[in-house]
Amino acid sequence: MGECGASEDVNSNVLIARSTGDAQLDKAVWQWLSWDKNQKTKEQIESLLQNGKHKELRDRLCCRLTFGTAGLRSAMGAGFCYINDLTVIQSTQGIYKYLERCFSDFKQRGFVVGYDTRGQVTSNCSSKKLAKLTAAVLLAKDVPVYFFSTYVPTPFVPYAVQQLNAVAGVMITASHNRKEDNGYKVYWENGAQITSPHDKEIIKCIEECVEPWNGSWNENLVDTSPLREDPLKKICDCYMEDLKKICYHRELNMQTNLKFVHTSFHGVGHDYVQLAFKAFGFQPPIPVPEQKDPDPDFSTVKCPNPEEGESVLELSLRLAEKENARVVVATDPDADRLAVAEQQENGCWKVFTGNELAALFGWWMFSCWKENCSEDADVKNVYMLATTVSSKILRAIALKEGFHFEETLPGFKWIGSRVKDLLDNGKEVLFAFEESIGFMCGTSVLDKDGVSAAVVIAEMATYLEGKNLTLAQKLIEIYETYGYHISKTSYFLCYDPPTIKRIFEKLRNFDGSQSYPDFCGIYNILHVRDITTGYDSSQPNKKSVLPVSKSSQMITFTFQNGCVATLRTSGTEPKIKYYAEMCALPEQRSVAGLHARVERCFWAEKSVRRNRFLAWCGIPLLPPWRPKPQLTVPAC
Repeated sequence: MGECGASEDVNSNVLIARSTGDAQLDKAVWQWLSWDKNQKTKEQIESLLQNGKHKELRDRLCCRLTFGTAGLRSAMGAGFCYINDLTVIQSTQGIYKYLERCFSDFKQRGFVVGYDTRGQVTSNCSSKKLAKLTAAVLLAKDVPVYFFSTYVPTPFVPYAVQQLNAVAGVMITASHNRKEDNGYKVYWENGAQITSPHDKEIIKCIEECVEPWNGSWNENLVDTSPLREDPLKKICDCYMEDLKKICYHRELNMQTNLKFVHTSFHGVGHDYVQLAFKAFGFQPPIPVPEQKDPDPDFSTVKCPNPEEGESVLELSLRLAEKENARVVVATDPDADRLAVAEQQENGCWKVFTGNELAALFGWWMFSCWKENCSEDADVKNVYMLATTVSSKILRAIALKEGFHFEETLPGFKWIGSRVKDLLDNGKEVLFAFEESIGFMCGTSVLDKDGVSAAVVIAEMATYLEGKNLTLAQKLIEIYETYGYHISKTSYFLCYDPPTIKRIFEKLRNFDGSQSYPDFCGIYNILHVRDITTGYDSSQPNKKSVLPVSKSSQMITFTFQNGCVATLRTSGTEPKIKYYAEMCALPEQRSVAGLHARVERCFWAEKSVRRNRFLAWCGIPLLPPWRPKPQLTVPAC
């Protein structure tokens, strides 16, 4: 494991009678039992040891959490690869060591800590407790800590880092993940999530010395230390004031009869979305009562992810019908993402995809800028951004309107850092997004923000109602003006990392060493870009313009018919995600034809799609199975 400060004597009393026969594992068990002061997680390891569960012990103790696309994220429970009291203390100690090295004024500027409402009784683990331990590590080292006195949306932490001129911040959250998970999201002084090399250097610092320091377990320091300050009122007031900068039709908002329903998915969003609507002049949205208050069990939804669509929005849609509210807005549990549904004339509900919402947001933010900009404003100084697996609709709008469009690697950490660079160079950024319903309207927060997105979409719907248009109708207008962009996005569940690795290695060595597929079904592949290796066949030097990301798998295929499809692994969940999009010119109006071409590229019929996908990747086929909404790739 490489930890320093640990005794080499692995023959402690608890292990004398129960040695695993593996010196490395014995040492890891000894370290855990010596360092962990959480009785629940300590007992979990003791129970595994007593019952001879050596494989599970090895899985839990002989690897460590690493930074993915959204920080550290894992299930709560005992073990060095899980989220728990000890691993959060170790992570914070590593961050302290790294920040001490990077900032000479660290102890003057301080550190921000926020948290959501997740928790797990069986591990005596909650976001608030983990946040208190994060603060304790720093307070014990005389670092000022801005510790929120209650749960907040994730965007409040990066916002506070910039407002308070702190060197960094941490948000304890697993966002939309299942209830068993929690996470540790780190923001740099620029207000964006950390990127390389900071993530790798922090991991090194964590591994250099992981034995808890004196004071690191003292969570009561948050209540007693004079170095702790509660930034809640200041940050909330400033955030709501800054929000008004992207409010363009306050009078319309105050007068509208349009009703909105909001669900916070048992998370943190209710109070803050109510305040945001007030800041824009709206009446408060109607909350879904069963989902308004925090509930770490997410008791009314199978999955606390509004991206799953109508199946998880059932309570919201039924309430909206009862209240005669045409638009539903849903923030995920940490309120950094937004889903939107609108009732159509036939009574059915349209749940917009992230890419469709981006088309609306992109049109709206540019239209508002154009209407309100000064006479000497230069459209060439304006930017919008999206991740590379997201729709290229912003690119189409940019080409026609004259502003700049850029794409980044997947993950808002890349968007946030790039936006900060653009702002520092005098550029104006209006909007950025990722297809998984993450939106950044304006630049007050350099991360996705469901609170601001919810109130911006409400103002947009209000404005459009005055033009006798719905959001869905306006979306069609946008596509007819800039070209239809038809997307298909879904995923395969795969809990076996070696299988995932074999799939991608097969794609890289399809008909021999270092050869990619030339076709998929009847469609020829024109170009291949492999972000994992840095290969791009469309470039003269065969090197990808986007940075190489060796820690994740991502391959993009450009087909001869104009379809672009990407396969990638999720940085936060056991998924192989796929994205396909057909980008048409404005004069191409055959929407059904475009849909069909995208569907055929990735086999719409789910009962055969899995086997075809596995066969294409060279994985042995399994017997027939029952199709499910999300397909599962078993270990082979």
